[in-house]
Amino acid sequence: MQILLVEDEVRLAKALKQILEEKNYMVDMVHNGEDGVLYGMSGVYDVIILDLMLPKLNGIDVAKKLRADGIETPIIMLTARDSIRDKIAGLDSGADDYMTKPFSPNELLARIRAVTRRHSEVLADVINFGDISFNLSTNEVACGEKSIRLNFKEAEILKLLFLRKNVPVSKDEIITKVWGYDSDAGDSNVEAYISFIRKKLAFINSKVTIVALKKVGYKLEEKKC
Repeated sequence: MQILLVEDEVRLAKALKQILEEKNYMVDMVHNGEDGVLYGMSGVYDVIILDLMLPKLNGIDVAKKLRADGIETPIIMLTARDSIRDKIAGLDSGADDYMTKPFSPNELLARIRAVTRRHSEVLADVINFGDISFNLSTNEVACGEKSIRLNFKEAEILKLLFLRKNVPVSKDEIITKVWGYDSDAGDSNVEAYISFIRKKLAFINSKVTIVALKKVGYKLEEKKC
């Protein structure tokens, strides 16, 4: 899971990043509202943890800009302000949850699980393309009587291709979504995982494959008989 942490208190941000990474979340960290908008607009994150009081642009304005641009990523807003009016302002700006400082790291982890669970309920547990079905809960891909389980990165790549359907997904977008902004992963990593997925689709005798479009990216396509 990819998380964007927008927090200007550097010590707190580093501590939260460490806690989240220990739970196997991938975390990108920025320290002002303008960068929060820039990163958040990418649409690659599963959750945005957003401080209210930020330099350059406050958290409420960041949330409003993201929502106005159609970004539906769940937002957990953090603040030292605990008045009802402030909470209402945060939620009305587009935040999905609101936590006051100081807070327990375990509570934050629980809130992350809660907002992602609610968000994932918008999607069906099983999505389909061509002759294959993809179970998002188990990461299993099935065609007829045959099925195979994907590993985490394979599943994230295939999910991205499923949700985009016939719109190509670039290598850069796949790297950002699956490995993170600060990763050293490159085109060869993407090509390797695309190859793994193709082999697994062939194993279950699916007519669906991943087509490479030169200088554009990848998309799912069902082979004709």
